[in-house]
Amino acid sequence: MVTLLRVCGIVGYVGHRQALDVVLDGLRRLEYRGYDSAGVAVNAGDALAVERKAGRLANLEARLDEVGREGFAGTTGMGHTRWATHGPPVDRNSHPHSDMTGRVAVVHNGIIENFVALRGELEAVGVEFASDTDTETAAHLVSRAYSGLDDSGTKGDLPASVRAVCRRLEGAFTLVVTHADEPDQVVAARRSSPLVVGLGEGETFVASDVAAFIEHTRDAVELGQDQVVVITRDGYDVTDFHGEPAPVKPFQVTWDLSAAEKGGHEYFMLKEIEEQPEALANTLRGHFTEGRIVLDEQRMSDQDLRDVDKVFVVACGSAYHSGLVAKYAIEHWTRLPVEVELASEFRYRDPVLDRDTLVVAVSQSGETADTLEAVRHAREQKARVLAVCNTNGAQIPRESDAVLYTHAGPEIGVASTKAFLAQIAANYLVGLALAQARGTKYPDEVAREFHELEAMPQAVQQVLGTIDQVRDLGRRLSDSRAVLFLGRHVGFPVALEGALKLKELAYMHAEGFAAGELKHGPIALIEEGLPVVVIMPSPKGRAVLHSKLVSNISEIQARGARTIVIAEEGDETVRPFADELIEVPAVPTLLQPLVSTVPLQVLAAEIARSRGYDVDKPRNLAKSVTVE
Repeated sequence: MVTLLRVCGIVGYVGHRQALDVVLDGLRRLEYRGYDSAGVAVNAGDALAVERKAGRLANLEARLDEVGREGFAGTTGMGHTRWATHGPPVDRNSHPHSDMTGRVAVVHNGIIENFVALRGELEAVGVEFASDTDTETAAHLVSRAYSGLDDSGTKGDLPASVRAVCRRLEGAFTLVVTHADEPDQVVAARRSSPLVVGLGEGETFVASDVAAFIEHTRDAVELGQDQVVVITRDGYDVTDFHGEPAPVKPFQVTWDLSAAEKGGHEYFMLKEIEEQPEALANTLRGHFTEGRIVLDEQRMSDQDLRDVDKVFVVACGSAYHSGLVAKYAIEHWTRLPVEVELASEFRYRDPVLDRDTLVVAVSQSGETADTLEAVRHAREQKARVLAVCNTNGAQIPRESDAVLYTHAGPEIGVASTKAFLAQIAANYLVGLALAQARGTKYPDEVAREFHELEAMPQAVQQVLGTIDQVRDLGRRLSDSRAVLFLGRHVGFPVALEGALKLKELAYMHAEGFAAGELKHGPIALIEEGLPVVVIMPSPKGRAVLHSKLVSNISEIQARGARTIVIAEEGDETVRPFADELIEVPAVPTLLQPLVSTVPLQVLAAEIARSRGYDVDKPRNLAKSVTVE
């Protein structure tokens, strides 16, 4: 069996409103988490009303209109948007899944790794399966536990039945369960998969993301690892998988509903690109106090930071590219060796870690499965872990020794934009915190570097004011078969990120290269008319690199490439070699990725739009990868 990823949107509700309306509204805000299928279950009197449909949420809503929504009257319910793993995305594999009696319904995010053995066990006692999914296994197990057909001793007790089932499951999962005999409660459980509780007046919610219930309440509760929550209209109760009371952490959501809506933009991604100055400012805010860099949560001392003799940055996708940028800054400011690792490879290659190793784990969601497992491996080896995360109370921060939250706000578009820039800024703060603790920079030098960072939101705003040229260029490049990206120094990770954005959004062949490698093979790809995007370093900060990259541009232009050059304002030396010149503000060399990345985001989005693709929901991708 091949294990694929799943990331899904889940909403559960008990209260005084019609559950169907609340659940559908929540699913609309969570559809970015998965859009292969959608479904709902409402406790309607003495029975469960269940409907599910393959495809996007609109298909489900059309089906509800067809069968009649009046059959879904009730104030307790749940819903799901799916990203398929086990079984193709067809109606029978859509959630919710029910037991054979139709009295139990379950929605699920994650993968039940031992479902094959459990399914065999159930089939041996006469259970008939109606789907190809691992999720249906949980529905049958809960049903048997609640009905007293197994030896769990939980007959008639839904929370206890769910706990008993969870103790048997292996893997990463969020389960939300409703039962026709329990019309006033919903039971949910989590292990290494996101789930949060929302607290309203006479109503309570559970969801994968606070965006699902932000219209109704900003009061929320973080759930920890291996916890079960029972929600009623009067509140909630949390235990561990063995029924013991479990601690939780209440918090308030600091952004409002408009932050999760498009705000007049055609796509969320375009809105989020424009929100990047604010996201950067929010990331920096409060992290320089009384002349010192401070983190959000720190469970290690300055002496622990002084003792660090090696740094690993572990991350995936765009977060990995932010880590590559961090390497340049941290090594320059601290003189510590820094290795940047793909989190999916980290623990499998047996890296050399000890008590004096700092592992910086970068994850927008804080639930990325590969990164979470890398964190756990690092802690097993006694290394210290510092998390860079955008999600308050997520699992990776909870398991780390220190946390720096990016505070970028919700990012709905699957392709990361503002979260990526916020991660770069946060990684710079990590570097300055290390330099401060180790004394490799004087306090006035740390202050100067921070104040240069503080100027970056305005620089990014300046870039946003000049991107019509980039949009026009994107439309003209939309028929291209491939695009190459070149950079040196911090421009190299930017080139990698630019190529990734184009792959994600426009489904084009795109590659990023270190420009110095051009002669070692990639130059063979150059042909007449091939677009090549070049990220130029400042002629003032890195004059040698600048002159070498000018030579690279000259070489590829001579071979017929169409050169698109991102360069500092006033850099006239590149103009003769640029078929298209995109100017960005002059900023310190290490900070240039914050301005040079923005045109590449816009370029990818515009090419994708011109090709007729959904910018927010690229095919085969979902926002968060919460299982390996």
